[in-house]
Amino acid sequence: MFALGTAQKYYLCRSFCDMRKSFDGLCGLVMTDLKREPHNGDVYIFINKSRDKIKLLQWQPGGFVLYYKRLERGRFFRVKDDENSGAITLDYHQLVMLIEGIQFKEIKRQKRYKNVLQK
Repeated sequence: MFALGTAQKYYLCRSFCDMRKSFDGLCGLVMTDLKREPHNGDVYIFINKSRDKIKLLQWQPGGFVLYYKRLERGRFFRVKDDENSGAITLDYHQLVMLIEGIQFKEIKRQKRYKNVLQK
C-alpha cells in the first residue's frame, strides 16, 4: 500500500516544478532532468516555484503513487548543496524534516549505537 520509510532512496529535483504535471509529466522530469529510471521504486520529490506545494512520485507494484501537499501558510525551505547534478539525495529523516519545515542543514545528528548486523 502506501510505504515511505528508511528503505527507499529519495531524490529532490533541483529545478522548480510546474505542479500541473501529474504522473506522466513527472516521469518525464525524472528521466530528462534527474537522469533516473522512475520505475525503480525510489521516491522523487518536486517543489513548485513559490515553494508552497510539494509532490512525491514513487513506483509501487501495480502503478505509480503520487503524494501531494499544499501549505496553507509558509513555505518549504530550499535545499542547497555544492553539486550541480539534477537531484539532491535525501534520506527519510531529511524528507520528514523538509515536509515539517525544519531546516536540516544546520542540525547535527549525534552518533548512536548501531548493531553490526544492521546496514
